[in-house]
Amino acid sequence: MLTDYSPFAADYYINQRINLKMDIPMRRDTVLSLFDRIRRDQPSMDRFRRYSDELALESRPSTSALSGPQAQQWVAVRRTSVRSGSVNPQTTEVGYKLHRLVLESAPFFLDISPLDVDHLEALYGFDLLASGNHDAIIFNALFAGSPMAEVAAQIAPASRHPIVLECQPLLGMALTDECDVQAHFEVKTRSGLRGARAGGGYGSGSGSAGGSASAGGADFGEQPISVYLVVRRYGSFNDMHALSGVFDQLTQHAERLVESVVIPKLLAPIREAIASGGWGR
Repeated sequence: MLTDYSPFAADYYINQRINLKMDIPMRRDTVLSLFDRIRRDQPSMDRFRRYSDELALESRPSTSALSGPQAQQWVAVRRTSVRSGSVNPQTTEVGYKLHRLVLESAPFFLDISPLDVDHLEALYGFDLLASGNHDAIIFNALFAGSPMAEVAAQIAPASRHPIVLECQPLLGMALTDECDVQAHFEVKTRSGLRGARAGGGYGSGSGSAGGSASAGGADFGEQPISVYLVVRRYGSFNDMHALSGVFDQLTQHAERLVESVVIPKLLAPIREAIASGGWGR
């Protein structure tokens, strides 16, 4: 099994979320006590932040010759969820360590009952930098030669290269007969209509991934295309002490799917489309 996904993306991250049915008691003492417990184990996580809808404990982004891209860890408490994230961890196990700590500590400090848990999930995210029309890149990478490509060609028969405005595939699959364990694959683009106007024809293969868009020489710079895998387990949960073990089961499913599906079937063709300049007119 791979333990480092950094060669496959500009940034990668492993997050977990425990989603609840009832509101968390957001008292000052409960949340701060949880964060103090986490900080004792993770001293670098010393930034307390208050956002409009959550309270968060974060580390400062750090870069070293060993870690490569900026690494960061965070924990966030919202009204009905407790989340944690590890960005560009040196190994997957480094990221898992924080998540297990949160799953072991949060129920005690936040008074979470097994009946309250709706689902537990692990998210694996990969960001690929690209300029131009992200939606055309994804269409070229994942739908070229398919019936969907024929649909696009029929929609704009007078245009040599139909302009793709929206292509963000989402696929959910059950991993068990009971459908209580699920895997969701999603591709998120960010250029939108602006990128399409800047040179987003489908299927030309001209231009370069880092170059200027062809329409009027506009250049909107590189933005991330994100590929997500979410593996989710729905209740019921009989014992809060078992959450760490359930999370380990989810990561086993996720690691298998990252290596057999996400890397070869999603990341590789998208990287190839970016490198070939598949967004230009």
